[in-house]
Amino acid sequence: MTDDPRFRLAAAVRSITESVVAAQIGDADLIQAAGVAEELARLLSERAGPGTRARPQPDLGGEPQQLFPTSPVIGFANPLAPPVSIWFEDKELRGEVSFGRAHEGPPMCVHGGVIAEVFDEILGAANIASGNPGMTAMLTVRYRHPTPIERKLELVARCKGREGRKIHAWGAIYDGEKMTAEATGLFVEVRSDKMLGLMGVNDQAVES
Repeated sequence: MTDDPRFRLAAAVRSITESVVAAQIGDADLIQAAGVAEELARLLSERAGPGTRARPQPDLGGEPQQLFPTSPVIGFANPLAPPVSIWFEDKELRGEVSFGRAHEGPPMCVHGGVIAEVFDEILGAANIASGNPGMTAMLTVRYRHPTPIERKLELVARCKGREGRKIHAWGAIYDGEKMTAEATGLFVEVRSDKMLGLMGVNDQAVES
């Protein structure tokens, strides 16, 4: 993690979101906070330049945590992210995360959709770290036990191999020694020219 001011702002917004969702706060204080938030929103809107900030392109040879700084899962610059911390160790992607009330589904448990998006990201990152980047074609999640919020959870993911353009990956979430969920994924390698074309179309759509 760097001293990027965007990371700092995202962390503050993340904390605010957690308070909005779960903290016991009186109406008068909520009204005051809403006014402050509305003023902040106006400030950011007024100071923003035209168009959209260019999305940083991942360094496929760099640290896994730096692959997607604006990701809704591992991006420290994205206030939607928990965020998940990841690193590469012994030919596997390892990680940890503690989900808050903002990611709650069943009481005191992580929402199943949040678990699925975490798997989508860490399996994809594991493929990139192993030199086999691809886009998700199919993701299968098995929910073995409820995954608790407000606990440090361990993550693991690995690339299982490839057949031509098809890439296979596996991952799991652990609460201590207990596996709470696991996933298998099928990814497809996209030719660089097609990826650049897709990126160009998306950029034009944003800028217009």
